[in-house]
Amino acid sequence: MRERTKKYKVSGDRVPTKGIADKKTKAALKETQNLAEEAARAAATREKWMAIDEPGVLEADEGEKTFQFQQRDIVKNVDLNAAKKVFDLDVPNTGSYYVDYSHNGRELLLGSSEGALSMMEWNRHRMLGETDVKERIKCVTFLHNEQFYAAAQDRYTYIYDKRGLEVHCLEDHAHVNKLTFLPRHFLLASIGTQGILRYQDTTYGKIVAQFRTKLGECDAMTHSNYNAVVHCGHKNGTVTLWSPNQGSPLVKMLTHRGCVKGIAIDRSGKYMVTSGVDAQVKVWDLRMYKPVHAYYSAQPASNIEISQRGMLAIGWGSTVQVWKDALATKQNSPYMRHQFALGQKINSIKFCPYEDIMGVGHSRGFTSLLVPGAGEPNFDTFVSNPFETKGQRRENEVAKLLDKLPSETIQLDPDAIGKLRAVPKEVQAERRQAAITAELSSRKAQREKNEEKTKMKGKNRTSKRYRKKQLNVIDDKALAKMEAKKAREAGVTEKRGGVAAPGATAGAASTAPHAPSDVSAALRRFYK
Repeated sequence: MRERTKKYKVSGDRVPTKGIADKKTKAALKETQNLAEEAARAAATREKWMAIDEPGVLEADEGEKTFQFQQRDIVKNVDLNAAKKVFDLDVPNTGSYYVDYSHNGRELLLGSSEGALSMMEWNRHRMLGETDVKERIKCVTFLHNEQFYAAAQDRYTYIYDKRGLEVHCLEDHAHVNKLTFLPRHFLLASIGTQGILRYQDTTYGKIVAQFRTKLGECDAMTHSNYNAVVHCGHKNGTVTLWSPNQGSPLVKMLTHRGCVKGIAIDRSGKYMVTSGVDAQVKVWDLRMYKPVHAYYSAQPASNIEISQRGMLAIGWGSTVQVWKDALATKQNSPYMRHQFALGQKINSIKFCPYEDIMGVGHSRGFTSLLVPGAGEPNFDTFVSNPFETKGQRRENEVAKLLDKLPSETIQLDPDAIGKLRAVPKEVQAERRQAAITAELSSRKAQREKNEEKTKMKGKNRTSKRYRKKQLNVIDDKALAKMEAKKAREAGVTEKRGGVAAPGATAGAASTAPHAPSDVSAALRRFYK
């Protein structure tokens, strides 16, 4: 169990967290490591109860190299079922053949430059349909299943069913050199002599987007299974990455000193391999957009392909090489090598899904080669089922249509869908400064408020406000009070028998005249 768990570990040994001072970072790292270990244990437990097949590879004895093994030697030492998968279709004088396999690897599609189209169940050697369009064919590709396929012909692009009957004529896709189909989005992408990249939705037949690359004719194109971004190789040595949501390239990379001849992307979407007229085959890391290493070929390689398990096939002239584990690390020698005895010129290379088979289309037809360890031995029937029935195919087609992704989801990082958009650093700095300014203003206002005198109870009553308003009003009563105040300040009060001295009595009565004889008793107090 421990060995199986170790096989499924993707993060290596645990990183010690004692030296990490930040508690948040320390907790996040612990949680990540715990989740990785739990996932590895769960995968090991499932493997214990499931019949997991291990891929087979060639193993050489001491003093031998695996690329020295010939196809006839390999066929003699494998079982009968594997030996039947190796065959050769010798069809001279019919042009060069283009090859494509269906998504489940059961059907084979062939198209020649002279106009012959054929589709067959290659494992049973049973022909499903063929036709002659009497027009040059430049590229062929299957659509969402084996029922329909597209062929880029001399003028327009056509869609045929498995019997070879024409279903649609795509006049918008004119003078096309390369085709690729995005199965999760049901988009057919094409590019050709005009340098126009077009996306067409095959569910309702409308053009989703079309862009002029402004880089001339394009002969190399593929898409990434990881994020569905289309990669185009151009005559000036650049590779551009496209999405139907943006009219300009997402990324533009200078890869070769001259024309780009071929492009291939691995299953995980981490590595891209390009070939150019400079006779170099370069491996690029798409996470950093930097070259990892490069291989040299005897001639410029016009065809490159990557299998499900990461084997790299390179074809030029009449020679094809297969490199094992050549993406992450540079290898000194190829894994396999095959030379066509009759000098057939290689035109197309494809690996068969879920099989250790590589199909090669050349100037004399088609050849199926056995490459041990190329295909994925375990398949998910919900994704692709090589043994599916007619009813399962229909159910799978309906499920794919229900799970169809909109074209707006195509971007470099598919994991960013559903996440909050990162705020630019400039905006973050502005918001931080505004928050600091607002905090300082709030503190200043609070300080000024605290410094104000606290109002006491009753200081704001109505009589008090009225009295304050009357301070500057001068009337007879106010004048009398002012004169009395002056007299009080100037004179000295002297008590004489309990009676105040003249000038010392407060009030207006102290200066009043003598009372007349006829004044009433009630008013006599206002007089002397």
